[in-house]
Amino acid sequence: MMSDIVKTEIIDNVALLTLNDPDRLNALSLDMIAELHKNIILINNGEIKARCLVITGAGRGFCAGANLIEGAGKSSFEDIDPGKALEEHYHPFLVDLKNLKIPLITAVNGVAAGAGCSLGIFGDIVYAAKSSYFYQAFKFIGLVADASSTFVIPRKIGMARALEFSLIGEKVAADKALDWGLINHVVEDDKLMSTVMDAATNLAEGPTVALGLMKQLYWDSFANTFEEQISAESKAQTIAGKTEDSKIGVMSFIQKQKAKFKGK
Repeated sequence: MMSDIVKTEIIDNVALLTLNDPDRLNALSLDMIAELHKNIILINNGEIKARCLVITGAGRGFCAGANLIEGAGKSSFEDIDPGKALEEHYHPFLVDLKNLKIPLITAVNGVAAGAGCSLGIFGDIVYAAKSSYFYQAFKFIGLVADASSTFVIPRKIGMARALEFSLIGEKVAADKALDWGLINHVVEDDKLMSTVMDAATNLAEGPTVALGLMKQLYWDSFANTFEEQISAESKAQTIAGKTEDSKIGVMSFIQKQKAKFKGK
């Protein structure tokens, strides 16, 4: 049974994970990371039946970064080697999240700071409430950007903006984040979750295997040569072409009907 620190819901084939420690602005303790990771593993191995994942935060903030007070829920952050915590807890979670077999939408409400910023922008598609903001706060506690920030951010917004974002530590409002290309959509605060769930439901009705393969192709492109990437595309296409959804899609196209994919 999942801990209350991460609320898990399944709605119309959409898994909704809500960071649920609003009194601390959903700061990431190691316990919370463990619960998030457990959910991702269950989704990837099919024990949680879902065709799209949404991650958001309860209350007035998405995530204020690492929990500097409680750490793993039993000791102060000062007693934890932050590098070791990253290697043993954050990194396995982030790798499995990167390899998620279904689309990921992040719904950012309020503050997304530090590692919370990293998680907030990790979505395949990122929605943000108009009042939300993104904050690379690491410099203010004498630490370096982590939790995939130095990989993801420059690839989204370029090196110049990424360096300024982290070195200056300016709070970047949702509209500016959209202008930079850090996120995909800004919506009114009271429409955030309804808009996100509509988008997630649409993705959950898609060809799940093909969408998962497509995601992985884009991630792999960072390390591949051109020749390696087009080879990877052809291999993925062979897999996608053998799915039931591909047959449904082709027949629906020929018959000029909307495809009703099964996620298989």
